[in-house]
Parts: sequence; structure tokens; C-alpha cells
Amino acid sequence: MLKGVFLKSPEEVQKIARACSTAGVILAEIRERVRPGIRTAQIDAWARELCRMNRVSPAFLGYRGYPSSICVSINEEVVHGIPGQRILEEGDVVSLDFGVRYEEYYGDTALTFVLGNPNDVRITGLLEATEAALWKGIEKAKPGRRIGDISAAIQKTIEARGFSVVREFVGHGLGKHLHEEPQIPGYGQEGTGLRIQPGMVFAIEPMANLGTCNVEILKDGWTAVTKDRSVSAHFEHTLVVTDGGNQVLTLISASATGS
Repeated sequence: MLKGVFLKSPEEVQKIARACSTAGVILAEIRERVRPGIRTAQIDAWARELCRMNRVSPAFLGYRGYPSSICVSINEEVVHGIPGQRILEEGDVVSLDFGVRYEEYYGDTALTFVLGNPNDVRITGLLEATEAALWKGIEKAKPGRRIGDISAAIQKTIEARGFSVVREFVGHGLGKHLHEEPQIPGYGQEGTGLRIQPGMVFAIEPMANLGTCNVEILKDGWTAVTKDRSVSAHFEHTLVVTDGGNQVLTLISASATGS
């Protein structure tokens, strides 16, 4: 353990990888099913059923009282949107945040997409910038680098394209707990923070807004929305740091999706 960070053994990484790959496959399946006209509660039902079929537990259900198996955040909702009776419409920007638990170990992933054909180049640009920022952060997650290098790469990528970085929610370590140290903000200074070592496992998850970075929590106590009600985007992958770099554990192959 290093300053509250648990370095994972190869055996632990193997179980985390199983959780992560399963989370990725399930999320991809859900993504393919989402369409205009369905209620967001249906997405939660799919998540629960797919967890049962894959013999894993939904990571979010009951976590700190969260009532659902998946977070469904729409348009101005940044994260932690609770599935319910809302009906999805053509043009909605949908963020799905999902995780599973396998033999006491967790995997966590998220993505954002537009239902139907995007008709606003600014929204398309926001999604592209946020996903690009995720991969720029992943590039920095190597032995000898620092957490601040990841954060700075994310911030630079998003802000260079004219968007703002959400600061209230951050990436995180995970293993036997869904949220562990270190915290990985989407903003920061290069060359600062904890030095990255092999065996670290963490989720990098930039969130970016079309407008200002400010957010607020709705009365349900969970759903975070942009204060100016501009559109938000969220992407996330879990990775393990290796001797030679890192391995993204929530990526799925074409064969895994049946395509």
C-alpha cells in the first residue's frame, strides 16, 4: 500500500479484469438497445437482467443508497441520473455509467452518445473532445508519471476545444471497493500528485460541459446537472498500470459484441 493506494496482485488484477470486461460487454449491449421512445427505467431493467445472465452483481445498486443498477443521465444531466419514467427522444444526449462486481472486485465504465443523427456540431464536438480527453489521460497513466499528468492532459484537451471540465466529480482507484485512492481529477498541473506505479488500478472519467463548469444536485439527492443547463458528456475506462505502460480493462473486442 502506498499513501492509501493498494497495489493489486496479478491474481487481483485477473478478477478485476473479469469484472471490467463483463461491464464493458453489458454496457455495449445496452447501448445497442437504447432508442427513442423507451423509458429510462427499461435501461435499468436491462442492466439488472444482463448482470444476472453474466453472473455478476450490479455495482451501483444500493451503493450509498443509490436505487438503480445503472446511471442514465440525459442532456444537461452530468452524472448519477436515476432511471425512471422519462421517455427518450430523438436528439437526446445520453450518458450511461455502469459497473459490476465479480468475486468482491469491481469494474467501472461509461460512455455518452446522441440518439439518432446529431444536428448540432457543438454537441458532436463536446462528445469527441471528452472521449479524446479520456484517451489523452490514459496515455499518461504509465509508471514514473504522476496523477497530475493525467489530469492536465484531460483539462488541456477539453479546454482547447472551448468546453469546460467538471470539477466536482473525479476518477478513482478501484478494486475490492468501488471507490479507492487515488482520486484523479479532470484538471490539474503536470508533474504534480502521486507517482504512478505498476499494480495501480483506476478509472479515468472526464466529464465536460458545453457551457460553464458549474453543477448542482437535484432534489433527488443524486442527479447532478449543469447549472446553466447546457449539455454534458462523460466517458470512462478502467485500467491497470503495467511495467511497460497500462492495459485498459473495460475495452471489448468486436467478437465480444457479436459484430
